[in-house]
Amino acid sequence: MSPKIERVNWKAVFDPRSLILIILGVFCAAVALEAFMLPNSFLDGGVTGIAIIVNLHYDVDLNLLLVLINAPFFFIAWKKIGKTFTVQSIFSVFLLVIVLEFLEIPTVTDDKVLIAVFGGVMMGVGIGLIIRGGGLIDGFEVITTYFQKNSALSASEITIFLNSLIMLFAALFFGIEAAMYSILTYFTAIKMTDYVVEGFEEYTALTIISKEDDKVKELIVKEFGKAISVYKGERGYLPDTFDIHHPCDIIMTVVTRLEVHRIKLAIQQIDPKAFFYVQTIKEVKGGVIKQIGSKHS
Repeated sequence: MSPKIERVNWKAVFDPRSLILIILGVFCAAVALEAFMLPNSFLDGGVTGIAIIVNLHYDVDLNLLLVLINAPFFFIAWKKIGKTFTVQSIFSVFLLVIVLEFLEIPTVTDDKVLIAVFGGVMMGVGIGLIIRGGGLIDGFEVITTYFQKNSALSASEITIFLNSLIMLFAALFFGIEAAMYSILTYFTAIKMTDYVVEGFEEYTALTIISKEDDKVKELIVKEFGKAISVYKGERGYLPDTFDIHHPCDIIMTVVTRLEVHRIKLAIQQIDPKAFFYVQTIKEVKGGVIKQIGSKHS
């Protein structure tokens, strides 16, 4: 049987919501570059950072650099990751080039701290919106994903290593101070990207093991309006009483990080010895997630 050839999903490419997110993201990234970063020799990470270094040091056109440097990364994405994703990413890059070429955005400030913070915020919002729209404007994310699958390093380790090299070159070409401000810009952008992609309400999986499992289930569902999943298990097996164990329901629910503390306090009023563990969740979809009613304010 011949392997299935993935085709471009043009319906996804031209989805109105995706296009709006990409267009808004590109505009935010353009504002970050032209109003904050470029006039003050500040860098972002990834391909954008490399392009800015070459542009400022060798006076090569930035738009040309963005296309040329991203090209090999998108070739890898086409072969190894997905064709629809690659088309959306290429569209994002070319749209950014067009905006930078034809839209004149005045410099907002020359205060270095404001540039690092607000330039990073605008760039992070832009990148996050583009990612939510299905694309990228930075080929480094492609190479990070590819090498993560083929090496023992995590994505964050690869990203930190590659961007550390960029900041090292920034220090060599523009001085230590410019490199430090660029690092501040970069980490602000990363944090803002995470907020946009994952949401300000970071979801958390809360798992509870309690001898009062029926009361805990009723509390979470009826009082806090949360859906639960229940696993059949056993509690006990303590070091001093290993032979003593009891069947119980292991309860798991998904809440926001702002709700974790309130729910834990309410459960401890039912069972002061209840056992909890908390896990961060990257993405939640489907089911009952939002709070639909609560008597605990």
